[in-house]
Amino acid sequence: MDLSKCRALVTGASTGIGLAVAEALRAKGATVGINGRDAARLAAAASAVGASAHAGDVGVEADAQRIVADFVRQHGGIDLLVNNAGFGRFAALVDATSADVEAVWRTNVLGAFHMGREVARHLVAQRSGAIVNVSSTAGTKGFAGGTAYAGSKFALRGMTECWRDELRRHDVRVLLVNPSEVLTEFSTRAGASRRSRRRSSCPRTSRTPSWRR
Repeated sequence: MDLSKCRALVTGASTGIGLAVAEALRAKGATVGINGRDAARLAAAASAVGASAHAGDVGVEADAQRIVADFVRQHGGIDLLVNNAGFGRFAALVDATSADVEAVWRTNVLGAFHMGREVARHLVAQRSGAIVNVSSTAGTKGFAGGTAYAGSKFALRGMTECWRDELRRHDVRVLLVNPSEVLTEFSTRAGASRRSRRRSSCPRTSRTPSWRR
């Protein structure tokens, strides 16, 4: 597949799935920009991939607007958004905190919304392009301790269906992918956490470590 005319922006792409997607897009000839919160790590990844770097927190509306505007200004437009930024915090319902749930949803749901909206405005205007939301199998079936993370992925699935119905009339495609466990730092820690949860039906850890892809 020749993607030499595709201008793609991938969020959460300093490491893991996002970085692998960026590498695959570049290998097919696409012009790629990557996003992440850690500017130094992002710059190193962008240099290795041959992509432009657009640092910022997608969960902050002003950052998301700037990220998209900078990418469009630098590359003359946008054809593809890969909404990959996300992270997880896991705890039993009785131990979960509002702060943890809000933090996860701010990136996984609100961040995807911010980026999707800003990019969709360009795609609708040009009547072409695509948005790919990276969810998880956690968005198809919940599990103990997954209130924040699985709940956010169910929400992303719902938003994807809404966007698909809205944007298809503008010749813009919206897709959802649901990776299972993948060999990244995120999934390694998630796997350990899930094994721990299986050993106890109601874990009493007030806060489990979080990780970001």
